[in-house]
Amino acid sequence: MATIKVTQIKSRIGCPKDQKRTLDALGLTKMHKTVEHEATPSIEGMIRKVKHLVTVV
Repeated sequence: MATIKVTQIKSRIGCPKDQKRTLDALGLTKMHKTVEHEATPSIEGMIRKVKHLVTVV
């Protein structure tokens, strides 16, 4: 599978708890942090949920 890089570009302050938990599950704890994940359907669903807070490469 392909790997994708996810970077948090906006703050989690003021976001609902479920979106904060999704960012934690992706491994994004700070602004401008980048993590790599396999492009699985579950990861893509998590990214879709917080697409306004992250960028994907």
